[in-house]
Amino acid sequence: MAIEDVSIAYSGIPAVRNVSLPVRQGEVLGLIGPSGCGKTTLLRSLNRLTELNRATSLTGRIALDDTDITTLEPTLLRRRVTMVFQQPNPFPMSVFDNVAYVLREQGSRKPPKKELRVQVQDALTRAGLWDEVQDKLDHPALRLSGGQQQRLCIARALAARPEVLLLDEPCSALDPRSTAVIEDLIVRLRDEVAVVIVTHNLQQAHRIADHVAFMYLGELVEYGPAAQIFRRPREQRTREYVSGAFG
Repeated sequence: MAIEDVSIAYSGIPAVRNVSLPVRQGEVLGLIGPSGCGKTTLLRSLNRLTELNRATSLTGRIALDDTDITTLEPTLLRRRVTMVFQQPNPFPMSVFDNVAYVLREQGSRKPPKKELRVQVQDALTRAGLWDEVQDKLDHPALRLSGGQQQRLCIARALAARPEVLLLDEPCSALDPRSTAVIEDLIVRLRDEVAVVIVTHNLQQAHRIADHVAFMYLGELVEYGPAAQIFRRPREQRTREYVSGAFG
């Protein structure tokens, strides 16, 4: 994807100002910055979720494979650019049906459960969850632990075979052990899907991101390789933020 000179406002109040960034296949892009700096707004614009708020206006261009995303039907776009939210949000149905739901909605016909099993297993395996739930596929998803629920949501997103995976602070509600599991998963997934993650955890961004974009008051202050942003930042505001002077 390409983000080109994008500005976003809510009821005329700017939230993102003139941001340009690449989203590359095979990489994790980390968006960092203090609360209210525009990270999540920018993330949600990548699959047009910001449009759900009628007071939102966007200028600039966001392209997927050189196609302006405003020319794509939103539902089809959100299959190619899927999103996992801060709080795990499994559907109130079985583990199997949480993943199968996406597959059933994609086709013009409703495939039988037997036909879906291979694809459900593949998505759960890619999300690192299959070994833990293979004997619980018919159990309610809401009985899973928080970390398992979040990986189920990732599996549900992966079932659509997206090109880009958007993660909005996916570990903020999880314990350290579950966080470590999901971080390992994100690093593995970047080989098959471009990943964009919003995180307030600077150590997490340092561990898993290939490139990092630091935003402040809606502006992109600095973008570069993670090692450079955290060890040799060029901008004074970046140095102050990554050193903990504010946040």
